[in-house]
Amino acid sequence: MTQENANPEHEQYMRLALDLARRGIGAVEPNPAVGCVVVQSNQIIGKGWHERFGGPHAEINAISDCWKHGYNPAGSTLYLTLEPCTHYGKTPPCTESVVLAGICKVVFASHDPYEISGGGGELLQQAGLDIVSGVCRGEAEELNAAFFKHGRTGLPWVTLKWAQSIDGKMAWKEPPAEGDWISNEQSRRDVHRLRKRAQGILTGVDTVLHDNPLLTARIERERIERPALRVILDSRLRIPLDRRVVAAHDAPTMVVTTEAGIRAEPLKAQQLTAVGVEIVAVGEKEHRCDLMETLAMLGKRGIQRLLVEAGPTLVTEFLHQNLADEVHIYIAPVFLGSAGTADLSAQMTALPKCRMLKNVTSENFGNDICISGKLLFASDRA
Repeated sequence: MTQENANPEHEQYMRLALDLARRGIGAVEPNPAVGCVVVQSNQIIGKGWHERFGGPHAEINAISDCWKHGYNPAGSTLYLTLEPCTHYGKTPPCTESVVLAGICKVVFASHDPYEISGGGGELLQQAGLDIVSGVCRGEAEELNAAFFKHGRTGLPWVTLKWAQSIDGKMAWKEPPAEGDWISNEQSRRDVHRLRKRAQGILTGVDTVLHDNPLLTARIERERIERPALRVILDSRLRIPLDRRVVAAHDAPTMVVTTEAGIRAEPLKAQQLTAVGVEIVAVGEKEHRCDLMETLAMLGKRGIQRLLVEAGPTLVTEFLHQNLADEVHIYIAPVFLGSAGTADLSAQMTALPKCRMLKNVTSENFGNDICISGKLLFASDRA
């Protein structure tokens, strides 16, 4: 297997494959977004991407595209943003289809990090194909950051999302007549797209008590086939049975607590279990649920992408423990001053170190601005 050195032709086709892969974002999770281009005699004869969860993978769609347009892919080169898979899942192994199609060379960006599906490059090489890896690897792994983090560490990719006023307040003391939201309707629609991509949505019990959120993805004219697991951190089992995350059964709910919480509220634990809520006990850290243990437990459950929608205390704690990977901050054009509460800026002053963002984007949703970026760790700056 050849490790790629700079090759403008390979990079040109791989960047096209990356553009195709992006079309699957929001439809394929927790599968990775993958794109594929088939080239024969310096001509693109087929293109494809993984279009939906459970559907054919990118290379299968690209090979089908060749035949659709009257081209035989035999003897061609296949450019793929992720190593072809080797296992029977919702679809057969893509390595088999590549060999049967007569492809003679496969160029891919990054190795599959999962033991169950990885190793496709080596298998294809044993079958006699010419294999090149590492083309645009960094870009490919940025595109599927959650997939690669979970595959390599077993931990979910953690996205912190919150809405705030310009002066850092996350809530009204007395909500106005039009509602208690800080952000506008366009911003809230964007949050539902974030929820759709996640396999878990986490908040603290205080948010459940004060806001009574539903924590589901609701997108107009779209059916959410795989609702995310709602995860409530509640170290002392204070959650009432009438909260919507308990009473509404349109998505599964897990309450993460402690052994002390279960001992203190055994009847509550039984009542929650009886209505279908899963109770999981983790260790304590400063009288709260241990966040790292919680993330490890969720990772073992297959939660690849975790969206955290919480108040200032929990948001700051994720940052303080370096457990967050990404932020989406919706800023409304208002200074709440004394009319606001849940002061995030006051909590942030306790952070021991400066935290910076990379790959920063800003987007307008009406008059709101959303600032997004990946958190930069010390190792990234080295």
